[in-house]
Amino acid sequence: MGMWGWLSQNWFNLLSSIGVIGSLWFTAISIRSGTKTWQISNLLAITANHREVWTVFLNDKELGRVRDATADTSQQPITDAERVFVGLVIQHINSVYCAMNDHLVIQVEGLRRDIAQFFSLPIPREIWEKIKVFQNGDFVAFVESCRNWKQPVGSIYFPPGFAAR
Repeated sequence: MGMWGWLSQNWFNLLSSIGVIGSLWFTAISIRSGTKTWQISNLLAITANHREVWTVFLNDKELGRVRDATADTSQQPITDAERVFVGLVIQHINSVYCAMNDHLVIQVEGLRRDIAQFFSLPIPREIWEKIKVFQNGDFVAFVESCRNWKQPVGSIYFPPGFAAR
């Protein structure tokens, strides 16, 4: 009977199988493309939230000490406005962390460095130490790993307080 005989009897099954495999392949490509679009959309939303949080900082002169590497909280205690602002930043970081863990956004390069720099500042560091007990353990471990992050040799480093107002 040979291959041509088998093909003449099973052409419909073969064609159906090729159609099913092709549609599965097309579906996989569509899902992958949709996932990338979804991740970029989520990243844009996170960027908008980041801008919103830091606009509060830029518009409120009382918050200038938050980014001051020389702020002395023993001489001038942390204000309620500073505490609320740093809390908002921590909530934002937590949202980004959760989204990245669930692969809802494209990985944000430099995030660890940014977190390490922020929590190296006196006011954010002090507030973090007080409120980290209220955070999820995996998020606390992430932030602590960022705080312990070491600058790779040969990369650009902006010292704490570099962008202070």
